[in-house]
Amino acid sequence: MERQLTERLRVVRLVEVYGRLLTSRQLRLLRMYYLNDLSLGEVADQFDITRQAVFDSLKRSVGELNRLERALHLVRRKRL
Repeated sequence: MERQLTERLRVVRLVEVYGRLLTSRQLRLLRMYYLNDLSLGEVADQFDITRQAVFDSLKRSVGELNRLERALHLVRRKRL
């Protein structure tokens, strides 16, 4: 449980720093799932897509955030 919370907080930090570099759709999905704590099904209903499509989009979006952090290290610098 603690590991999941730690990962969730890490993604929230990444969204805060790099969110503006994502598409508006990616940002909305991430905010709904990670910041507003909606389930995959609730997010899917909002976008009229499948839960799998939400999952895949979140995975790609978080991957993009991780790629940006590896390249720019802005979150790591903020913590130091």
